[in-house]
Amino acid sequence: MTAVRLASDRGQTLPIYIWLTGILLFVAFAFFAFAQAASARNGAQSAADAAALAAAQDARDELMDQLGGAIGQDDNWLDWLDGGLNPAGTGAAAAAQELAAENDATLEGGVQQVVSSGYPGYRADIQTNYTVGDSIIPGTEGMQARAHAVAVIQPRCDFDLDADPKKSVELDCDGEIVNIDPEDFDPDDLPDASVLFSVHLA
Repeated sequence: MTAVRLASDRGQTLPIYIWLTGILLFVAFAFFAFAQAASARNGAQSAADAAALAAAQDARDELMDQLGGAIGQDDNWLDWLDGGLNPAGTGAAAAAQELAAENDATLEGGVQQVVSSGYPGYRADIQTNYTVGDSIIPGTEGMQARAHAVAVIQPRCDFDLDADPKKSVELDCDGEIVNIDPEDFDPDDLPDASVLFSVHLA
């Protein structure tokens, strides 16, 4: 009688074991699908961040060129140092697309000039060239990730608001002192762009 009962118990346990194993496998595949999607999303965000930063850095270089040309020629050149003027960013889209391609993604619709927290910036919208991949969730094999990012150009230098733009001006760029004399100025005298302007994600 006891042997018959044990055999019956094993017969009842086997279906439960198979059922639980199936549930665990489904949960594991579901987590894998979510991990695939998260990985694609993170890749898209990294590409968007890189593209937006590249656009803003290119515009910052253009800003430096225009500033160098304005000093000694334009009495409003100090406006460039407090964010009062926005560079055209003629090469921003190309720079953003190059960085997007390096991250296996595509820039959608170029870059948009924006203002964030009062600073000029650029927004990049990105779509990955790769897909999420096959998973237990239908449709993911053809699904691409999208993301966007905004990078801004922020002035780093303080100066006397009553300073005469026709005379020597002392700039305090986060502790680094820069002197600019419009009467004796060479564009090569300007420090690195990163000294005057920071570029960062908004």
